[in-house]
Amino acid sequence: MFIGHFAIGLGAKKFVPQVNLGLLFIFCQLLDLIWPVLVLAGIESVHVDHTATVVTPFMFDHYPYSHSLLATVIYGLVLGVTAGYFFKSKKVGLVTMLVTSSHWILDFITHRPDMPILFEGEKVGLGLWNHLGLTVAIEVSMFVAGVLLFIKVGSLISKKQKLWFYGLCAFLLVSYAANIWGPKLPQDTPPSMIAGPALSMWILVIWGYLVDRRKA
Repeated sequence: MFIGHFAIGLGAKKFVPQVNLGLLFIFCQLLDLIWPVLVLAGIESVHVDHTATVVTPFMFDHYPYSHSLLATVIYGLVLGVTAGYFFKSKKVGLVTMLVTSSHWILDFITHRPDMPILFEGEKVGLGLWNHLGLTVAIEVSMFVAGVLLFIKVGSLISKKQKLWFYGLCAFLLVSYAANIWGPKLPQDTPPSMIAGPALSMWILVIWGYLVDRRKA
């Protein structure tokens, strides 16, 4: 899942309006922000297989430290406690934990059975990515709902903020379409060429911050 994760970050703003969107993007996408670093370090692995699923050609061979349920719970607890302490709000802490944990739940729904529960052992996944139309319908619906919830918070005060925000939304939708219907990477693509571009996810975190900073 891609824009579905960002939908959670956008929608969470409704419940914790004091938290910048850039931070919410870190929370909802933490697993995918960690993953490319671990692949580039040779700790986790991935390869291209055009038979993997209908939606994505990636076979996630080994990624327990970024995407296991156990790791996700740990990340959620650490971020939740930290955010709760920093903002002096139990609600912020709870929402942070839920937003962080949502990533594993959404990936469990979409992935083939490759989602680790612990660092070793059983892997699970419901395989929504094998149904293209249903995947797109669910993700786009989630994204629209997240955008509407974010707008209702009233954070978009200036014209500049609105331009940043609607530009971000357009970029995410175009990127989503390109990932699904664009050309696929060759099967001999090295893991570094898969993970390297994924580091650009941090640009979206910065973009989210610029959208939601108080002095825009």
